Amino acid sequence: MPSPLPPRSVAVVLGTRPELVKLAELIRILGPAARVIHTGQHYDDELSGRFLTELGLPEPEFLTGVGGSPRAGQIATALGALDALFAADRPHAVVVQGDTNAALSGALAANARSIPLVHIEAGLRSHDRRMPEEHNRVLIDRLADLLCAATPDNRANLLAEGISPARIELTGNTVVEAVQQQLPGADERRALLERHGLTPDGYVLATVHRPENTDDPAALGAVLTELAAVAADLPVVLPLHPRTRARVEAEGLAPLLAGLTVLAPLGYGEFLALARHAALLVSDSGGVQEETTVLGRPLVVVRRSTERPEAMGTFAELVSPGPELGRAARARLAEGRLGLRRLEAQRSPFGDGTASRRIAELLADLTAPAHAAA
Repeated sequence: MPSPLPPRSVAVVLGTRPELVKLAELIRILGPAARVIHTGQHYDDELSGRFLTELGLPEPEFLTGVGGSPRAGQIATALGALDALFAADRPHAVVVQGDTNAALSGALAANARSIPLVHIEAGLRSHDRRMPEEHNRVLIDRLADLLCAATPDNRANLLAEGISPARIELTGNTVVEAVQQQLPGADERRALLERHGLTPDGYVLATVHRPENTDDPAALGAVLTELAAVAADLPVVLPLHPRTRARVEAEGLAPLLAGLTVLAPLGYGEFLALARHAALLVSDSGGVQEETTVLGRPLVVVRRSTERPEAMGTFAELVSPGPELGRAARARLAEGRLGLRRLEAQRSPFGDGTASRRIAELLADLTAPAHAAA
């Protein structure tokens, strides 16, 4: 579906790898109308650069001086740079996704210039004020002109906060089409598993990267200890984020990796392939909570709280670092192939895989007066 919008009329502001993944299909649908701006919140050739290539996205406009700064510095630097860009070349709309510092910067810059703001994945709430992301997402939702809620629960959260229903659209989550499009075919998945010496439904896939786990040596040690115990019975594959690896080495926790199958960071398709055939996933990622519902795999979430309750119960459960993690993992693994087949038959609560197309149509309607007058 070609976009009816003028070239470079929609500024898509992002700064992390999950945003690249979730916005890729919308950017493709918008085509020349999309002006992709990467704040550099998370950027390196090994991770973000690889994702850009794998997802087939155009080279973004990159901001400088943002990555590696504390939260306030990231937001302030990105906001100043975005304001200058929007002053020189005003877009008809700004799109942000999720709850990152990049998204908040884009929202504030749009608001400062009175540019219509679209928030994708609006209405997520953990009700945990210890999470910086919770503050970001609440602020963005207050500023947004169009709030694209992924689920009825997200819409209900927004209505409960007094946001006008006229500003809210139920779109589904763009992660569904991202998984459907980026999951490699069966032959490629089989070859990947063989390359890593894995068998379908015969291993656990784990990721650990959130500060609540990595910045607390006790929490990080507890997670790795429980994963090592599970690995005594079933291989545990751990693609190790560079930041997590640095914390492991700094805290002297490297011996806990000895029993795990530690991999370098994976491309998105490769990660999905391994996730599709894992007997269980263990993760502190928000995106993985969504992806497992599309792939039909069980998940143990190692976090204090979650903004995605829709995934809990059927597909996932929330645990603390330590013995609770091990107990939950073994209980899920004990369900065996019968449990996996049951999950594969469940529909994802995050939509039908058409969210990006819906959002593109809403964008065209939202900006119609602007490009009609241009």
